[in-house]
Amino acid sequence: MAEFHSKIKTIEWVGNYSKMVDQTLLPYEFKYVNITGGQQMFDAIKNMIVRGAPAIGVAGAHGVVLFAQELEKEHLSRDEFVNKLLDKVDYITTSRPTAVNLMWAVEKQKEVIKNSKSDIKGIIEELKQNAIKLEDEDIAINKKIGDYGAAVVPKGASILTHCNAGALATVGYGTALGVVRSAFANDPTIQVFADETRPRQQGARITTFELTMDGIPTTLITDGMCSYFMKKGMINMVVVGADRIAANGDTANKIGTYTVAIAAKYHNIPFYVAAPLSTIDVNIKTGDEIVIEERSHEEVTHINGKIICAPDVNVINPGFDVTPHNLITGIITEKGILRPDYNKSIADVFKLLK
Repeated sequence: MAEFHSKIKTIEWVGNYSKMVDQTLLPYEFKYVNITGGQQMFDAIKNMIVRGAPAIGVAGAHGVVLFAQELEKEHLSRDEFVNKLLDKVDYITTSRPTAVNLMWAVEKQKEVIKNSKSDIKGIIEELKQNAIKLEDEDIAINKKIGDYGAAVVPKGASILTHCNAGALATVGYGTALGVVRSAFANDPTIQVFADETRPRQQGARITTFELTMDGIPTTLITDGMCSYFMKKGMINMVVVGADRIAANGDTANKIGTYTVAIAAKYHNIPFYVAAPLSTIDVNIKTGDEIVIEERSHEEVTHINGKIICAPDVNVINPGFDVTPHNLITGIITEKGILRPDYNKSIADVFKLLK
């Protein structure tokens, strides 16, 4: 299979700080920012300077290192250092509640802290190396997801995606857009329809930005248009990312994904979720247990700082919704495509990991 090389690396540990693309500036400005402190990383995750479940996970791992570097300056005993650092580890997971990759990656760092026999400097170095390892693994995992997913993309397909599950949602290749990139490497006749993805417009601002940068034909549509194009036969399949997947396959993703899944089911269009196994939370049975983040009302009421509605209107702004498992054709992972019955296929793949 031909290999596609994305031009973007979203987040990277450099020396003693985290370097990341500031995604709040896209598409107007492509700029890297240096995150040098633990609280600064917490704020970067919370305020979506970095976003996308896999990228948030790596950011969380970097945040643990940054907190450790700050605590080293307090001249604590080793036990005091470890106890305070573990508190900071728990703190950083509260920056965003829905994406399970954050908790997964930070837990990996917690294991390093608890298992280390080193002094404080040694613990910090081990945390750095583990964070870099998670970066490298993310790209490798995404490429495997892309290759498994490309196998189910019809020749010349038009693929609809929602939000951004691309290089900018990961370290540098993408989950849903990883499928697109791997498919495009072998079939340059495929194209993408990108939902705008209100209210933060990640599809418009970010997906179109990175796909056009990579030369992949992309058409932008608003969220309400997908059924129209499905009915006209202009969309052959849907591939989206995920922020958390329950043990039964119920999938939390950016708000509006559920609507797309319903439309795809009605029009007999395959609907795939592309996500690493770290996005699957086997500790929750169904999507009803997934905590849905409620975000600022200004995301809905304002665009570019200007109000677009009646000033006193009531607003509800959930950041995510949950697509029921029975609307999902398959879950594309680095270990292959999981199919219904998801309770069984998910349990089986996790048994193989043990």
